Amino acid sequence: MDQNRTTTEPTRPRVGVLLLNLGTPDSPSVPDVRRYLGQFLMDPLVIDIPTPLRALLVHGIILRTRPRKSAEAYRTIWTERGSPLLFHAEDLAAGLRAELGDEVAEVVVGMRYQNPSVGAALDRLRASAVDDVVVVPLFPQYSMAAWHSAVKEVFDVAGGMRNVPNLRFVPPYFDHPAFLDAVAAVARPVLDEMKPDKVVLSFHGIPNRHCTKTDESGGQHCLKRPDCCETIVDANRFCYRAQCVHTAKGIASRLGLGPDRHEVTFQSRLTKNWITPFTDERIKELPQEGVRRVAVLCPAFVADCLETIEEIGMRAAEDFEAAGGEELRLVPCVNADPSWVRGVATLVRENLPRSV
Repeated sequence: MDQNRTTTEPTRPRVGVLLLNLGTPDSPSVPDVRRYLGQFLMDPLVIDIPTPLRALLVHGIILRTRPRKSAEAYRTIWTERGSPLLFHAEDLAAGLRAELGDEVAEVVVGMRYQNPSVGAALDRLRASAVDDVVVVPLFPQYSMAAWHSAVKEVFDVAGGMRNVPNLRFVPPYFDHPAFLDAVAAVARPVLDEMKPDKVVLSFHGIPNRHCTKTDESGGQHCLKRPDCCETIVDANRFCYRAQCVHTAKGIASRLGLGPDRHEVTFQSRLTKNWITPFTDERIKELPQEGVRRVAVLCPAFVADCLETIEEIGMRAAEDFEAAGGEELRLVPCVNADPSWVRGVATLVRENLPRSV
């Protein structure tokens, strides 16, 4: 019997929830953006080259010019509440607390980079005396640079704690009805009102090698033929591109979008050696194909951020109109929409300890 507990102690769940995302600068100032980019780009799971070369590339080249340009972009999306990525996560946590009620003791937000850190989040949960932590990575699809890196940070930080909590990780939910239904619920009224000629499902891009590194067949399947992502098999079950394709299929099915009315693209590319087709190129080509009105969903993100608001909602919209299109509209991410709050609650409940 636990000598620290008495028969008069109220019974309550001893489970905490950690909403885990990648991170955001503390402010849109150049020093804060440089600090964020430095931590992000020096992650060996993001730029997977030997450390000396990565340091030379990041500190010798990228951080000399990119922070100022990125800071300008962040200023276009910053609000009175700060970074959209952060306040949407905080709103999701608040909604989840209300939705789960007494099923959990606490819900906190933690970021892989910058603040609130994973360490600070786990300290908050420890202060709530939780025994189990259900970690919800806010990345629907698996990738080395996001899902893997963030989950590894939780393991590393928890492993350094004096009293290590039991960790339960919600697996990638790229094809889970809880996620797909929420995306469709948010998108449907926008599409009904706009009636676009085409719906583009734009996912964050990754280097081709990040796909091939996850190929369980030893390099015999991923990116070896045009239809390699059409079916999830043993070889590509960890493949980011394949998971994105299946996310798109699930969303398109729910929204009644036939093959001629939607397509999958990949944004935020740095080189030509990233997964294709490229969003920026397709956006400029669509008006030449007779597409006048486009709606863009970004289902690799659950919260609107720089890559959705600025890259798609602003820059891509300008490029589309410059190429002869009439309107490109960004469909909001699920953010803290009630449908997504319920969806995350479902994911958490599926991973609660059986005794709770």
